[in-house]
Amino acid sequence: MEEEKNELLELSSAEKGLCSSKSLGSEKLELTVDQVIEEYVGSFGFSQLLHVFLVSLAWIFDAQSTLVTIFADAQPDGWRCISSSSSSSCRLTNISSGDAASVCGLKPGTWEWMGGNTSSTIAEWGLICDRKFLAAMPASFYFLGSLVGASVYGYLADAFLGRKRAVLISCLLTSVTIFLTSLSPNIWLYSLLRFANGFSRSGIGICSLVLTTEVVGVKWRGQVGQYGFFFFAVGFVSIPLIAYPCRNSWRSLYKIISFLPLVYSIFVLLPFVSESPRWLLVRGRSKEALDVLRRYARLNGRKIPANLCISEPSVATQETSKGEEVLQERTLWNTKWAAKRMAFVMMTGFGIGFVYFGVQLNVENLNFNLYFAVAANAMMEISAVFIGGVLLSVAKRRLIFSQLAFIAGLSSILCILFSGGKQGILDKSGGSWPEFALEAIEFMAASTAFNVLFVYTVELFPTNVRSFAVSVLRQAMVLGASIAPLLVAVGRYSPALAFLIFGALSIFSGLMILWLPETRNSPLYETLEQQEQEGQLNSAPNHLETELSK
Repeated sequence: MEEEKNELLELSSAEKGLCSSKSLGSEKLELTVDQVIEEYVGSFGFSQLLHVFLVSLAWIFDAQSTLVTIFADAQPDGWRCISSSSSSSCRLTNISSGDAASVCGLKPGTWEWMGGNTSSTIAEWGLICDRKFLAAMPASFYFLGSLVGASVYGYLADAFLGRKRAVLISCLLTSVTIFLTSLSPNIWLYSLLRFANGFSRSGIGICSLVLTTEVVGVKWRGQVGQYGFFFFAVGFVSIPLIAYPCRNSWRSLYKIISFLPLVYSIFVLLPFVSESPRWLLVRGRSKEALDVLRRYARLNGRKIPANLCISEPSVATQETSKGEEVLQERTLWNTKWAAKRMAFVMMTGFGIGFVYFGVQLNVENLNFNLYFAVAANAMMEISAVFIGGVLLSVAKRRLIFSQLAFIAGLSSILCILFSGGKQGILDKSGGSWPEFALEAIEFMAASTAFNVLFVYTVELFPTNVRSFAVSVLRQAMVLGASIAPLLVAVGRYSPALAFLIFGALSIFSGLMILWLPETRNSPLYETLEQQEQEGQLNSAPNHLETELSK
């Protein structure tokens, strides 16, 4: 009877893909997910390349949703007097037709925007003069929505939905909210829908990054982490290409980009993308996790042994008064070393998020052609992806980020010397090529640092809280980004102040990351308990080592 019971336990354990102490025999091969990937699946084969490519496509819609505001909420190119108008004040003022503020004293009906009233939200709803600061509200609301959505998606992706379903829901909601935004009747509902759009899209980047990095070997995590940002840059490049034909209708621009994530969700994500085997494992679905790994191995021309089983990640237990062991719930916030790491990640993310998004929105203040400037920044973004991939393969994460943040900060401060208007020290004529070159360097450095920080955060935390940790980082970045539009509005009148604040916050981020441990070539752990038992927590500066290990 006892033998039959043991046989049933062995069969049950094998079906689940687990290695239990009762079922383990000499013929069983017990390995972690990392070991299965490295030894039997392949560190980065065709199956992972295809998986990473299909998942990373979602980043295109994340970029389009974020950066569409550059064109939809753009300052109109200029205005002109209506030919039928006999207003002498209009004809006299028209010498400053490139300056939107010059129409503030004119009577309605005596002038018109050169691109028409539907070219942007500013033109349609008159967000100038005493209403000029309302122009910053939609972008700020968008980032506030992202701030709220990041925590929701991060928690749900770890606890219930998984990575794949979180990306799917995020893409579908992004499609719906973008389309509804195109129907906005006024600035207030428009801002509210931008908030909803920000909330909807916040799961794309977070869960796509985690879903791609969790299926590759340790040596490829840095490069794969950058892969998604390449497609973000593709989305960045696509925005001016879509916006130019729609330059007379901001509503058409929104409608076009709302269609793309819907098509992707139905025809690509649902049928062809697999769930993360690491998430399946920590949720107790080990057989499904092993099936996913077997499918990857088969596409790579390899085979996982039939007697292989995945070792269970350790979990915390505590003893009750009756001597029974029960699970002890460990979270990121009640685990001291993890909470301290997260605090420094948040401070670092706030600074670089403010700079990264702020510099993109600030491009309209450079006095260059908007389409040219955005396209140039997009090319800088693509270059940043390749630079980041190379650096992550050869250098330490902390060193890469801190040096890039310092370069971005110094470039921003140097922009003060060439900023247009009365604040410029070396250039008084408006936009200058030295200023544009420094802004490009600042943006490339900030973009590379931004990308590196996401990969670094993936490596800092285990599977059972990884999406949540990345979502908290995204919250901190978006908190900075939500304030950035206000600084951009100030930058229209004081460019030097804007550049100074961008520079100071970038340097601040470069300093904060030095208090975090190094993760290059470290394994990905599955639980907080496993990382605490097997991981190295003491890579921070000496006076923090003792504290982090407590």
